[in-house]
Amino acid sequence: MATSTDFEIIVIGGGVAGLTAALFAARLGRRTLVLMQLMPGGQLATISRIEDYPGFPEGVAGYDLGPMLQEQAVGADAECRTADVERIEPTPSGWRAITDQGELTARVVILATGSRIRTLDVPGEARFAGKGVSHCASCDGPLLRGKPVVVVGAGDAGLQEALTLASSVESVTIVDRAPAPPGQASYRSRVAAESKIHLQCNTIVEEILGDAAVTGVRLRDLASGAPTTLPAEAVFVYAGVVANTDLVATLVDLDADGRIVVNSAMQTSRAGLYAAGDVRAGSVGQAITAAGDGATAAIAAHGWLAAGAPG
Repeated sequence: MATSTDFEIIVIGGGVAGLTAALFAARLGRRTLVLMQLMPGGQLATISRIEDYPGFPEGVAGYDLGPMLQEQAVGADAECRTADVERIEPTPSGWRAITDQGELTARVVILATGSRIRTLDVPGEARFAGKGVSHCASCDGPLLRGKPVVVVGAGDAGLQEALTLASSVESVTIVDRAPAPPGQASYRSRVAAESKIHLQCNTIVEEILGDAAVTGVRLRDLASGAPTTLPAEAVFVYAGVVANTDLVATLVDLDADGRIVVNSAMQTSRAGLYAAGDVRAGSVGQAITAAGDGATAAIAAHGWLAAGAPG
């Protein structure tokens, strides 16, 4: 069916969910565009080893997996462009994406904008961003050889990045407000076996200390209320994530956590608008489930278009 749109499907986001959606949409014969920022892979682009993505028994670096997925999507005839999407809006024939590179239209939009790391909102965090406060162990760990560091967060990301850091730094102290680390058992056992890593649960960071650079953190034990000061030359923050829903905050239904409400087909509350990966309500935040979301959204969008969607 002829349309007045530039593409049949625009995917916003170049992480696992977005690139998988593009792969499936293109393989189904849909004119597909991916709008992405910088490196493919999203947040995974900073992770040196993903161990639970099927097909890679020895693990795979996020900065390798992203380009692999992009290459496969492009090989299926999806188009990828680097652009910042400023807003999206409905049109009579579908959707319009307004970007810093101009306007584009499509009959369907699949949102795979992912999430960003939650900030601690404590004194010193913003001041030392990029100067001792980091979110990338593989990037900054080698620069901290023989120095003490702190990791905030004992979920999968925090434990995994602590293990990465242990190969170069003097010591890693993991701080988490939970009574016990919530990360996977496989990571917990490896952390427990690593002599360089120390775990402080039931503890929060109240301030990141320093003058020209980070020199330590001020902690508080949640049980006793006692404050302590811990020397450190860097702080790596992995204290949860916030969904990137700014583009659609006033367009679709969101849950209490600010994630996009979808049905089993990844359809949002607006026709022709789908969401996949970390950005959707109920996501467990794993690369493999993000891939499944992307495939589901693309297949559902293809079926919706084939059934005679407006356009």
